[in-house]
Amino acid sequence: MLGELSERDRAVLAMETAWPRHSGAKEEAVRAQLGMSAARYYQLLGRLVDSEAALEYDPMLIGRLRRIRDARALRRSARTPGFVG
Repeated sequence: MLGELSERDRAVLAMETAWPRHSGAKEEAVRAQLGMSAARYYQLLGRLVDSEAALEYDPMLIGRLRRIRDARALRRSARTPGFVG
């Protein structure tokens, strides 16, 4: 995602800053404040994590989210046995 962040993108990042933990209350806040489902919110957030524009806009948040994502991927790959053809 190149270029400027949309107002919705900035709102998603602001929500993630205000509600860093996943919870039912966060999902209710997403629906009430952003007018979208939690699934859509996390879909958009996932795209923003890979966005250079988002990294420029909020480097601390995006850096933290990238570290969390990378740590989860590493844990998943450590649990998944490799396949030998």
